[in-house]
Amino acid sequence: MSVARITEISASSPTSFEDALQAGIARAVKTLKNVEGAWVQEQKVVVRSGAISEYRVNLKVTFILED
Repeated sequence: MSVARITEISASSPTSFEDALQAGIARAVKTLKNVEGAWVQEQKVVVRSGAISEYRVNLKVTFILED
């Protein structure tokens, strides 16, 4: 039996939601051990001067706790 923990992180990118997601996961695995999955809780954009300037994602990342 294993026990998992879920943590919430936010990531952003000037390019796309996909890029923000990739950046968020890449950063999470640097700090957290045993990352098993993640889901996108929220997506939003920042608009400046009438155009999208930033894509943001809020992620819930699941990782398995070690004994």
